[in-house]
Amino acid sequence: MDRTTIAVDLAKTVFEVAVSGHPGQVRERHRLSRAGFGRFLAEQPPATIVMEACGSAHHWARQAHRHGHDVVLVPPHAARPYVLRNKTDRTDAKGLLEAFRNADLRPVPVKSETQQALAALHRLRSTWVAARTARLNSLRGILREFGVAIPLGARHVVPHVRALLEDVDAGVPGLLRDPLGEALREIGELETRIHAVENQLATVAEPAMVIRRLRTVPGVGVLTATALVAVVGDVQRFPSARHFASYLGLTPREHSSGQRRHLGAISKHGDTYLRMLFIHGARAVLHHAKSKLVPDRLRAWALRVERLRGRNKAAVALANKLARIVWAVWRSGTDFTVAPVI
Repeated sequence: MDRTTIAVDLAKTVFEVAVSGHPGQVRERHRLSRAGFGRFLAEQPPATIVMEACGSAHHWARQAHRHGHDVVLVPPHAARPYVLRNKTDRTDAKGLLEAFRNADLRPVPVKSETQQALAALHRLRSTWVAARTARLNSLRGILREFGVAIPLGARHVVPHVRALLEDVDAGVPGLLRDPLGEALREIGELETRIHAVENQLATVAEPAMVIRRLRTVPGVGVLTATALVAVVGDVQRFPSARHFASYLGLTPREHSSGQRRHLGAISKHGDTYLRMLFIHGARAVLHHAKSKLVPDRLRAWALRVERLRGRNKAAVALANKLARIVWAVWRSGTDFTVAPVI
């Protein structure tokens, strides 16, 4: 007898459920409230639960696991082609059943509460960093209207504005002095929150052997290592380093046909935040390589690519290589060792 498959179209309050006993056929449908869906999971015999990897999906996946169900989280872009005609909750649930039948489907691993907590810390930090950047840019724009040009670099804004406010003859209108002071205090509060989250991440990273091992890779610090653990989880699911780099969107996009093969820019698939951290880390490695009299093999290669292709392409190429090194270090359980130039 085939195992029962239950497709669930998740929502905030109303859940559409489609139960299938045979591939391609919907045996019964249910429209449940949030509490009713929890009871439904508890009452059903062990089955395969198929859900889209959207908001609250990992929470409900953990709940289903506790009741003995297997869970498959379908990436949203993989489920959309199977939604026929109009988009409704019923067709979404049926589309999940059809997507589940695709043997090439790569499901999203269910995250633990610890992973989601780490990811939430990174999201909060990113939100506060974006808010801080917006406030700094607002101060620059406002003061430029009064002939005040602040040097480039975020570190120059707060001291420069504070000095202007302390100087009575600086040319800042009195009407703006109090609001500008409030903006400075707001920036200070945001920086305090950012540093608190970074300290919390560092505290989590200190005893974790996996994070400490990942940090031996050049360009990988506390932020990148903890984000990798939060987003990737189990690196064993990637059969090769190229699969891992492709998951991060750091491999070329291919558009080929017949005997013509064309590789373009990077695909930019996968997690945008992780890719950004890798590229920033690669830029830091490139910058540091220029200050070393005798760079190691990795940095010498990066400098050679920079001379041939330019700084930006070299940073992306180095990020691709760092991702592959991370895969090897993580999968083998050994620290990264610097190879000298031969």
